[in-house]
Amino acid sequence: MQPHTYSERTAHYQEVAPTHPVLMGYVFWLLGFVGAHRFYFGKPLTGVLWFFTGGLFLVGWIVDFFFIPAMAEEAERRFPPGRVDYTVAWLLQLFLGIFGIHRIYMGKLFTGILYMLTGGLFGIGYIYDTLTLNDQIAEINVADRPTTWM
Repeated sequence: MQPHTYSERTAHYQEVAPTHPVLMGYVFWLLGFVGAHRFYFGKPLTGVLWFFTGGLFLVGWIVDFFFIPAMAEEAERRFPPGRVDYTVAWLLQLFLGIFGIHRIYMGKLFTGILYMLTGGLFGIGYIYDTLTLNDQIAEINVADRPTTWM
């Protein structure tokens, strides 16, 4: 009988490093008044809200300090580990995303070069990746897995 849930199928992958370490969550939290930690933990809607309101006028940003461990735990359940490391991709996105370096790291060479030549598709691609990067990485990590389970 094959396992039915994602967590049962991937139990043997849990020995690897966490996909979204709490420490990195706090590093991104330092930029949290613009929503960086929320985007990192896969919460793009509240990330956008934090971006446009200054972390809910800094009150939500301060409260989030206490929620980082819970957000990290939830991200661990939602996003599968694999070849592409979430933290590395997010750091590349944050600092070099307009040049497409994060896309090249993920194995998306064509769009990485396209971003490099167009400034992240004139910024629109950069925004798209900020909203969807965790899902893009999860898709790559799941696709790299063997299809048969024991």
